[in-house]
Amino acid sequence: MLVQGLTRSQTKRLIELGRVTVDGATPKAGLLLRGGERLRVEPESPEAWSVAPEPIPVPVLFRDDDLVVIDKPADLVVHPAVGHPRGTLVNALAHLGAAGGDPGRPGIVHRLDRGTSGVMVVARNAAAHARLAEQFARRTVEKRYAAIVVGEPPAEGRLETWYGRHPVDRQRFTSKVSRGRRALTAFRTVERAAGCARLDVQLGTGRTHQIRVHLAESGWPILGDPVYGRRPRDPVLRGAAERLGRPALHAAVLAFDHPRTGARVRFEAPLPADFREAWTTVRGG
Repeated sequence: MLVQGLTRSQTKRLIELGRVTVDGATPKAGLLLRGGERLRVEPESPEAWSVAPEPIPVPVLFRDDDLVVIDKPADLVVHPAVGHPRGTLVNALAHLGAAGGDPGRPGIVHRLDRGTSGVMVVARNAAAHARLAEQFARRTVEKRYAAIVVGEPPAEGRLETWYGRHPVDRQRFTSKVSRGRRALTAFRTVERAAGCARLDVQLGTGRTHQIRVHLAESGWPILGDPVYGRRPRDPVLRGAAERLGRPALHAAVLAFDHPRTGARVRFEAPLPADFREAWTTVRGG
């Protein structure tokens, strides 16, 4: 799918941001229109494409000539957008010398929500970007997350649904749609405490807000999620959520084939202090 007046990379970016919908659903970048579809495009302002280098501290887990693997801090926006033209991960990457792929998003292959911490891979040249992007598209990348949820999920589960924009609130997503894109989330309960659970979550697809939506709409919202969660009634859980100040979601593991050597590589980002503190509070110390 290519929107008139935009380059292919710009169109793909808008689709990834959920700013393009076809008949109310977020399409794939390669969708061919048959005619008669209802197309909605929400362009970004020019300020969103600023990539000025900024010395923002970002922990680097690995670096070579082809890629950088970082541990994204929570509350760091991945790329410039309306309201966040500077102070983003892209600005930090420009300072680190990462490049490749879309010039408006140097090296970015995938993204994490602003409030989600954890491991991300960034390409340092166009060839690495293309090979990594292909792996994400083919879903051969292992993506595992740690989450704290409110509720009593089963020991393990698999959530496979349609997925798309919320029909009323366009800033949200939902699995309660009759058409759209497929979304797959699998999880395993690691530990339980005080009406909460700590989960190991594996993404089969990478839709925007996917884990947050799937878990919340299954009855186990992520602790501290201001969009899809709810304010806990229990004062201990409420205090833990307020001190955390973000969804208790952390990208813990990322594994993929190295774009140059083809060797399988695996990277882990340790649980951040605020996540550990929240779980300690939930457990009662």
